[in-house]
Amino acid sequence: MKIDPTMTDEALLKLVGERLAGLRLERNLTQGQLAQQAGLGLRTVQRLELGAAAIRLSGFIRVCRALGLVENLEMLIPEPTVSPMAQLKQQGRTRQRASGGKAQFGETKKWTWDEPA
Repeated sequence: MKIDPTMTDEALLKLVGERLAGLRLERNLTQGQLAQQAGLGLRTVQRLELGAAAIRLSGFIRVCRALGLVENLEMLIPEPTVSPMAQLKQQGRTRQRASGGKAQFGETKKWTWDEPA
């Protein structure tokens, strides 16, 4: 089954767990061996493969590392790209926060008592 953005969280967890179980079996590892290599408990690996519950992200990364999948995380979360114009505007400054965005057309500013009507 292919990952689809319309899938529910539960369906995604189940699919990721099934894929990790398949990769573990391809490498001829038991759940206990994978848990030991990843530095996790056996029950954590079992729950991850069942898609029963989300584990901490650090546990997921440990399992990925033990299965040799860390390099694939680059595809999952690519480094953000900055346009050439934005690079010129920043001139060596790193972005510290996101702007709230400009008001959309048709939105009005909320009136307060100290402003004229």
